[in-house]
Amino acid sequence: MKTDALIQAGLNLIGQALSIYDSDLKLAVCNARLAEMFDLPDRLTRRGADFEDTIRHLAERGEYGEIDDFESFVKTRVEQARAFQPHYMERVRANGRFISVEGAPLPQGGWVTVYTDITEAKSQEQLLRTRSELLSEEVLARSEELASTNRKLAATVSALEEAQRELTEMEARTRLTTEMMPAHIAHVDSSGCYTYSNRKLSSVMPGRPSQIVGLHISDALGADAYARVLPHLQMALNGDPSTFEFTDENSSRRIRAAFTPDETENGVYILSMDVTEETQVRAALQQTRRREMAAQLTSGLAHDFSNLLTIILGMQSKLARMDLPAPADPLITATLQAARRGGALLNRIADITAHRAWRPEPLDVANFMSDINTLAAPSLPDSIMLTVATDITRRALLDPGQLQDSLLNLILNARDACGATGEIRVSATELRDTWIDFTVEDSGAGFSQMALQHALDPFFTTKGEGGSGLGLSMVYDMAKLAGGQLHIANTNTGARVTLRLPLRTAGSHTNSGLVLLVEDSPDLRTTIRDMLTALGHSVIEAASVDEALALARGVPDIAFVLSDISLEGPALGTELVTALPDKTVYLTTSLPPTDPRHADAAARAAVLPKPFTQSDLAAFLGHEDDSP
Repeated sequence: MKTDALIQAGLNLIGQALSIYDSDLKLAVCNARLAEMFDLPDRLTRRGADFEDTIRHLAERGEYGEIDDFESFVKTRVEQARAFQPHYMERVRANGRFISVEGAPLPQGGWVTVYTDITEAKSQEQLLRTRSELLSEEVLARSEELASTNRKLAATVSALEEAQRELTEMEARTRLTTEMMPAHIAHVDSSGCYTYSNRKLSSVMPGRPSQIVGLHISDALGADAYARVLPHLQMALNGDPSTFEFTDENSSRRIRAAFTPDETENGVYILSMDVTEETQVRAALQQTRRREMAAQLTSGLAHDFSNLLTIILGMQSKLARMDLPAPADPLITATLQAARRGGALLNRIADITAHRAWRPEPLDVANFMSDINTLAAPSLPDSIMLTVATDITRRALLDPGQLQDSLLNLILNARDACGATGEIRVSATELRDTWIDFTVEDSGAGFSQMALQHALDPFFTTKGEGGSGLGLSMVYDMAKLAGGQLHIANTNTGARVTLRLPLRTAGSHTNSGLVLLVEDSPDLRTTIRDMLTALGHSVIEAASVDEALALARGVPDIAFVLSDISLEGPALGTELVTALPDKTVYLTTSLPPTDPRHADAAARAAVLPKPFTQSDLAAFLGHEDDSP
């Protein structure tokens, strides 16, 4: 209110009359000079006074001279005011004084009008006209016309300057918005040159420049990526919008792009985003659905087949105990072996079609690879040399059980490929902070052309009756569950199988950090708090998501959050992962792996199943547990 009073006092000091009406033609503000110039009553100078009432009052007072159709005159003035058009005019009042009227619309609606008494200026013009015999009538007329034009021009310039200021602010807001978007937004002309771009290309596609305005799209993206987007660019230039995805070979990122035609300039608007993680999750979900369908299709057949095998084994066992001629023994033995092999095959099929999920947890990759060496070495003959190496020093979120089974499977396959002697090399490497590659190479004969095409198909084998054809299929299935890939190829010295998995870095914390523990069971909260303090942590506690968020926002130095999935209230602990993007959130749960909430949590963060010991918790957090 004090500010309003100061503004009103300042307006009253202005020598010109001023009024501002809003978009509803109600008075927003006026100064004392307006009431004084037009002798207005108090009711017409108060905020909210109606414009139509003011016009009617002035007309009745004779401000506009004689009026034939009074109502039509008032209506016309009101309609002109609603149009909000900038204007400048000069007129003679009923009292004989001259005034100029300058009006300009406001960006928020309504308009401002300034009334200036120009009687003195007009008198000077008249005096100049009567006393200057040297100036012709034409020069005088043009001088007056020029003066009037200049006043109109000044009013127009003011309106244009205000419009320019508004446009500048809008452009700045638009630029800031595009820069804050986690996507590349750009425009190219008909020749493929960038006319606009935010500075996000290097974030979406690492290795590219950020300043690309003026560059051709092929120079900004590179030859390979340009070849992939060119057909879609041509479609958009021809007027057909296109949305597509492609893999950028330089960065191994999955990119989704939308090309929208710009029909006004025959160009294309471009929106591109990094959807690598989304693609990995989508691939994992698709593979899970395929496996569920396979389980439904095979469960009935497997059940009946198991019954038949049971009957066959029982009958053959009876035959083996009978006093039959000697030639029957080999036949009975072969039948029993075939039946048992059929039973083993059913077990492998069950392993593939059973409901399994990718359950990542913090894993020290270097120690894991050392364990692989320890587990695999005894299965290899002395004539086959095993080399296991990695340069990864940080922890990653991986499923150690499924990953270990897959690598051991690949190593045993490599052993069979090497024959009597050879070499097997196993390595783990990071790929552009996006993937982690586990590679198994051998010095065997390599994959045949047929194997390169069908090695990942279920039941395909090159080992004859000695192989089930499900080994590589199980590894491939695991890779897809994790949102990864499996590549097979030949090298100059043998075969190579690369298991490529999404790289999710697991946090590593000192034993002295502050922990936010979120657990709704008081007894369990006490137990876990004692574990954390024994590991050297300070602990603050919450029982619900709302309580945890309030603590996290009020305490900035929290090292990480350890939360149960099921908590007090309707919100789940998984919501803390997205609500606290700047904090590392670990989840615990006693829900079974088949529960959808468990699966959703595993896709968001590392999950530690209950019950767990202090040693389990220390390993999960990457600590050394010094407890006895």
